[in-house]
Amino acid sequence: MGDEATLGELRGRVAEFVAAREWEGFHHPKDLALAMSVEASELLELFRWRGRQEIERLLPELRERIAEELADVFIFGLSLANAAAIDLSHAILSKMEENEERFPVEKFRGRAYEDSEDSPSERRVS
Repeated sequence: MGDEATLGELRGRVAEFVAAREWEGFHHPKDLALAMSVEASELLELFRWRGRQEIERLLPELRERIAEELADVFIFGLSLANAAAIDLSHAILSKMEENEERFPVEKFRGRAYEDSEDSPSERRVS
């Protein structure tokens, strides 16, 4: 499996890994969701207390650690999809369609918030 593995191939590889170790009994959806949260926290820890400029400066040396933690998050996500029999491709594509309707390009290009009294309209994505 190369660098361009499909989502289905990745799910299969994760399922094979779990099955070979007979870990299916430990892979309850709740526990997998908790594990994802732990791994996401480890990813966040790499950025804690650092500003944008420091992160940009350190990114080359942090890249491998970021990749490792991000992989852990996704491995548990794939395991959760497997355990809950979720078609992740369908779920992602459906969510993207929902987001396209929720955040139309005309209103959100270059901005994180829609103009309103409740949102900081001066915040722009750069």
